[in-house]
Amino acid sequence: MDKPAENYKISTRKLSLFYGEKQALRDVTIDILRNQVTALIGPSGCGKSTFLRSLNRMNDLIDNVHTQGEVIMDGLNIYGDGIDVVELRKKVGMIFQKSNPFPKSIFDNVAYGPRVNGVRDKKILTEIVENSLRNAALWDEVKDDLQNSGLALSGGQQQRLCIARALAVDPDILLMDEPASALDPIATAKIEELIFQLKETYTIVIVTHNMQQAARVSDWTAFFYLGEVIEFDETNVIFTTPGKKQTEEYITGRFG
Repeated sequence: MDKPAENYKISTRKLSLFYGEKQALRDVTIDILRNQVTALIGPSGCGKSTFLRSLNRMNDLIDNVHTQGEVIMDGLNIYGDGIDVVELRKKVGMIFQKSNPFPKSIFDNVAYGPRVNGVRDKKILTEIVENSLRNAALWDEVKDDLQNSGLALSGGQQQRLCIARALAVDPDILLMDEPASALDPIATAKIEELIFQLKETYTIVIVTHNMQQAARVSDWTAFFYLGEVIEFDETNVIFTTPGKKQTEEYITGRFG
């Protein structure tokens, strides 16, 4: 990718990851541009989610995981010495495939992170909750029900609540692991529209099995296969004139 280095939010260099003896990622080297959406596509078990979780060191929570190579964010290798993983995860928010609101009120779901980080002032918390819900395109639907349980919301609303919760701690990067796979088409469209708005403020990396979704929401696409990046390019190139035969065969449904 021929762009000045300061435009990159994340750069991985020969990133490899092992679960015990099993290698899940092989020498992944890509540059992710700031304020863009990068989609990770490929068959199940090809390393997409493992790579995503490498970007906020979530894989550290799994026993017997070993990582090699570098992940550079804003000039720092997040696998280097002295990295505060808690601070890293504030900066790199994560949205999971299955929405996972806490069994608390809508307000307390969003206020959870700021409270953990020491924010106690009710006025400041109220502002953070409102701004986060607005940025997650949920405020107008829940503003009169903030004391109701987050678990009472619809599936699509719960997922946007989880996005609001991630935004409340003021991250730079949002990682999304198939955020719409459990949602109906209308809720999916809302999430996709939201992703488009969020990239003005955040750098977004999304794993998706849905080719059409990748084509709709992303600026760049990386095709993973057996732990390697086979091809990484602008999304319109990947979906119209891919450079590798394997990419073309996957996109056209001949395998995977």
